[in-house]
Amino acid sequence: MQAVERAEALPAAFLSLTGITKRFGRFTALDAVSLDVPRGGLVTFLGPSGCGKTTLLRIIAGLETQDQGRIVQDGRDVSRLPAIKRDYGIVFQSYALFPNLTIFDNVAYGLVNRRAGVAELLKLVGLPDAGGHYPGQLSGGQQQRIALARALATSPGLLLLDEPLSALDALERLRLRGEIRALQQRLGVTTIMVTHDQEEALSMADHIVVMSRGHIEQVGTPQQVYREPATAFVADFVGKVNVISAVAQGEGRVRVGELLLNGALGSEGLAPGTPVKLYLRPEDVMINGHASDHANVASASVQKIEFLGAFCLVTVTLAGAPMQSIVVNLSRHSLDRMSLAIGAALSIGLPRDCMRLL
Repeated sequence: MQAVERAEALPAAFLSLTGITKRFGRFTALDAVSLDVPRGGLVTFLGPSGCGKTTLLRIIAGLETQDQGRIVQDGRDVSRLPAIKRDYGIVFQSYALFPNLTIFDNVAYGLVNRRAGVAELLKLVGLPDAGGHYPGQLSGGQQQRIALARALATSPGLLLLDEPLSALDALERLRLRGEIRALQQRLGVTTIMVTHDQEEALSMADHIVVMSRGHIEQVGTPQQVYREPATAFVADFVGKVNVISAVAQGEGRVRVGELLLNGALGSEGLAPGTPVKLYLRPEDVMINGHASDHANVASASVQKIEFLGAFCLVTVTLAGAPMQSIVVNLSRHSLDRMSLAIGAALSIGLPRDCMRLL
């Protein structure tokens, strides 16, 4: 499916990008990307390495120059302005603090009135007593808090975050993402964050921009992107998903191996014999007693159990379609209650209304 070139405009745009194109030699990093970023919200650019998300952020910041396209921020055309004349603060993955300056001087760097506001900013990021220390005396999470305070020191209209959590350990990353989100909501500053971490995007963003190969695949709320993926790429990249290979049989039915199932919404218009892919989230697969509530019930056999703490991923194969595996998301308590083990037989239900035809 072709990537969405222009997503539906979001309300009260603070930043508008139109036709942004960037090439590096023969490689096209961004291909006519257009996007509206709403005022006061947090938008994440989400995608794999090489999709163009960081290049787009750097173009917004004026650290890269687009080959084509227009950038309007708060009604002002900044398309060709140098970075120093644009209204933003930025936080890099590597902190980018001056190691020879104290924390106070790092935060105050560039401010006309150096004392006014620094103490308040340090308090804002939870480090009120760190002013006399040097960056090397702080942990990674603390350094990133200082980088955030410095980015906010000039009260910018736009805050840019370039994978700010990727260098931190898992516990610190979890803690800091909650702090960043709470701070952004408190200040109401329009924020764009680049990440390749789906969980970060889903938990922090008001809107997610999913990117692939220099294009925008989808723009939507976290719920929309997860529950209603616009393309096969989005369904596969954001969260876990079962991809069911089937052949249309007409009248909305599909065949998977020897199984005849009711297909996803939209299957009615498919000509018999058309190969299709159906997408179904692991948490939407029904097990045993609950499976009988759905028309698409099949016998299955447990092939693998992956323990992930609070929940488990159970891989099953379908009777009548041994080449088709299905992953089911179960809570640890459900797994214990059913006493599932490798080779166990069970019934599964594949809800038609939860399937996506992409």
